[in-house]
Amino acid sequence: MSSPDLGIKDLCITSDGKVYENLKIIKKYEKQLVKLQRQLSHKGKRSKNYYKTKKKIALCHEKIRNIRKDYLHKVSHEIISENQVIVSENLQIKNMVKNHHLAKAISDVSWYELTRQLEYKAKWNGRKYIKIDTFYASSQLCSVCGYQNPDTKDLSVRTCICPKCGAEHDRNINAEKNILTEGLRQIA
Repeated sequence: MSSPDLGIKDLCITSDGKVYENLKIIKKYEKQLVKLQRQLSHKGKRSKNYYKTKKKIALCHEKIRNIRKDYLHKVSHEIISENQVIVSENLQIKNMVKNHHLAKAISDVSWYELTRQLEYKAKWNGRKYIKIDTFYASSQLCSVCGYQNPDTKDLSVRTCICPKCGAEHDRNINAEKNILTEGLRQIA
């Protein structure tokens, strides 16, 4: 049973503590794309060099897409093959991308594609896939005693100590434990 908690720093963290890193593919190819796009802007429209440069840009985008897709397939395959039940948040990515400071990073990690792959691979392999409500307070609840701590709403707080039971939590690991607990509750 697994509940991958999706993030920007790391692609996801599963309930067994396995961390899948964010490859940050766009950052790796951004300089190359900027250079090619700058070259394209200096080319005469409809010239052979214009179309050659345009093709290079398309190939660069295709390479980014293929690297991302390959990595997401490997991650989703590993999660599905190791677990019978997968619990995930039903994130409203469309609304999250409206924040212009995070839009590029959110688009780069491809949360939607990962959850889509997990869902269809779970169905394909006879596994159970459960979506948790977007507004479930997974980061605010203490996974030990269930106390809801409003101080953890701030995203800059990475670790917290529960004022009720004194347990110390990493924000992401605590969230995925709470997502898993909620998924178990929905199954029962």
